[in-house]
Amino acid sequence: MINYATNTDARWCSQALSSMGVYSDTDEYPSPISPSRLFKALVVDAHNLIPKLLPNSVKSIEIIQGDGGAGSIKQFNFVEGNQVKNIKNRIDEIDEETLTYNYTLIEGEALKDKFASIAHEIKFEAAPDGGSISKVTSKYYLKGDVEINEEDIKASKEIVLGIYKVVEAYLLQNPDVYA
Repeated sequence: MINYATNTDARWCSQALSSMGVYSDTDEYPSPISPSRLFKALVVDAHNLIPKLLPNSVKSIEIIQGDGGAGSIKQFNFVEGNQVKNIKNRIDEIDEETLTYNYTLIEGEALKDKFASIAHEIKFEAAPDGGSISKVTSKYYLKGDVEINEEDIKASKEIVLGIYKVVEAYLLQNPDVYA
């Protein structure tokens, strides 16, 4: 079993909620998979791979604006019966050399009535053991004077971590894919 480390629970009492209504959070996820393979699977080819691996949850991922580079909009469409029908992410940066991917959730039920947007900065780095560490910084931009609690953040993170684990398991079972 892989141990996923998160700093959220330990830091919740000392959250970084600024006067402008932005909550920041940083997590690290160790993996036995190389950074380049994870980047290719979770970022570059996610629109093909994730709906294939999660057909009961993700119906499709489409680029609805742009060419897939910075400024493009990706729409995630979820299967009927899911609490969330779709979400739209704006790609802010995608760099295959530095294995960096920054995107912002700009539209969809996942924002609820509390968040104006949620920005994610992801860096896939080599780990000393030959695997990788995915470093994720998330910034939750709040709407007005709303208050958030740990559950508002935790639910979103669990979904993303679940996708990460499914892709990681697939890569472990298929060592030549994205090699």
